[in-house]
Amino acid sequence: MSTTQDPSQVSQFDLETTPGQGGIGEAAGAYWDRIKGGDLGALPAVIGAVVLVIVFGIMEPDSFLTEQNFANLLNQGAAIMVLAMGLVFVLLLGEIDLSAGFTAGTGAAILGVTLTNHNWAWPLAIGAALITGVAIGFAIAVLVARLGIPSFVVSLAFFLGLQGAMLLIIGEGGTIPIRNEAVLKVMNQNMSVALGWLLALIVIAGYAGTSFWAIRTRKNAGLPVPAMSVWAAKVVALGVVVVIAVFLLNQERQRPNAPIVIQGVPWVVPLVVALVVALTFLLMRTSFGRHVYAVGGNAEAARRAGINVPNIKTVCFILGSTLAIVAGILLASRDNSVSPTTGGAQTLLYAVGAAVIGGTSLFGGRGRIVDAVTGGLVVAIIANGLPLVTQKSGVQFIINGLVLLLAASVDAISRRRAAATGR
Repeated sequence: MSTTQDPSQVSQFDLETTPGQGGIGEAAGAYWDRIKGGDLGALPAVIGAVVLVIVFGIMEPDSFLTEQNFANLLNQGAAIMVLAMGLVFVLLLGEIDLSAGFTAGTGAAILGVTLTNHNWAWPLAIGAALITGVAIGFAIAVLVARLGIPSFVVSLAFFLGLQGAMLLIIGEGGTIPIRNEAVLKVMNQNMSVALGWLLALIVIAGYAGTSFWAIRTRKNAGLPVPAMSVWAAKVVALGVVVVIAVFLLNQERQRPNAPIVIQGVPWVVPLVVALVVALTFLLMRTSFGRHVYAVGGNAEAARRAGINVPNIKTVCFILGSTLAIVAGILLASRDNSVSPTTGGAQTLLYAVGAAVIGGTSLFGGRGRIVDAVTGGLVVAIIANGLPLVTQKSGVQFIINGLVLLLAASVDAISRRRAAATGR
């Protein structure tokens, strides 16, 4: 079809009969071919989440399969998801940022000190924390991208340095309470039932509209497009998942005889959705995003193609550290306080695990923002379900380590398979 066709004349029939782009059956066959070729995407994370829900649901049906625990899962996973979103940018380059956890903690500490000790307004306190994230990311990027020091070494140094900075800001052994209602509301309060359904409508209609617009744009440019039946199936699948999730969250989930009613979608959910949409647009729809994938795939080839590799790396590290600060603010909001352990312990392990389990490659060049969400959900299910099954910390550490090792192994095997099949 001519690329000069009037967009208004593009019919559903035209879209469905694009050569080589059949219906759901052909799309399923093409997806199976990609899997056999080593492009697993988020499939391992989805399968893992389903298996874990079934296992924990059978072992602890009265405590795991409840509306209250479902809301807890989202709150437990939100900060890890946001931290993992930032790490996706760094991992796409084939780099690593081991300081992300304590960058989050440092941001939370600055937020706590400015809010509680100096009575700053919450927008100023959050702004100060975010500026700190930009400065940390820029400093790491200068050492990695300009001086050529391996990111493992630089971020390990920042891991130790930021841990010390947190102790100096907070004071050793101290804890700073967070009392600001606006900050606490993000992780501790819920939307009204009506707002929850409005959010569901916006998500479903937004996905349907933007994906349809993308199909029309590609069609007008003479590029291959999926059939409308495939588009409709994806919209229906997303709609079913979103409607079920909002329905469960809108149920009353307070304890029996409790004086208050707890129901509705947690306020952190629209924040995570907004970040996924904005960052996905940045990675998938802009020249910057294409340059990130090019640098991660082959930095030398990207340089020869005229891409400013140091600048791309700088922006990615800044985005990673800034999103880590956002995660730190969420951690402070969830805990109602900031302590020297905020962002420490297993926070970084969970975030890296979330990105890798979701489908982001540790070797660079492959990954999506939504990987952080699917992987973060798996990590949250493990962190939530394991303590219900066993109280032994040793068993929990071993299982967490095995899950991360399994995810890294799947990544390595799929990458070798993709190389062998020429994908």
